Amino acid sequence: MIQKIKDWELATIRLLNLDGWDLKPSVKKNEKYDAIGTTPKGVPCVIEMKFRNDYYETKMLEVDKYNNLMAIPDCIKIYFVNDAKGNYMFWLDSLEMPEPSWIKAPKTTMWNNKNISKNVYMLHENKATIINRY
Repeated sequence: MIQKIKDWELATIRLLNLDGWDLKPSVKKNEKYDAIGTTPKGVPCVIEMKFRNDYYETKMLEVDKYNNLMAIPDCIKIYFVNDAKGNYMFWLDSLEMPEPSWIKAPKTTMWNNKNISKNVYMLHENKATIINRY
């Protein structure tokens, strides 16, 4: 499963690069982002990516993940979500974040099905740049 997600990340990077981005995948296993580089306008950026099997009108972003991204200096922070209905890109630097909420969710997506409480932002898809809809 890990390799499949890495393949999706690489495919997303390649597609964005065809559209004028200059991105490279993160090289460290526990990096705070999945891609680093520049936007089509040459602005430094980092992108965190999530690939979801199911569609929800709101896209979940863990508060800790958001805080880690926002602590990275001198670049634009982007949250990219792929789900059953499309691709969504949230430009976190300019996004007014909703109030966080606590939810019960698996500790990790792939390794642990035990539910824990997570502090998350629920981002409405109309706040994203929708790259494409299926």
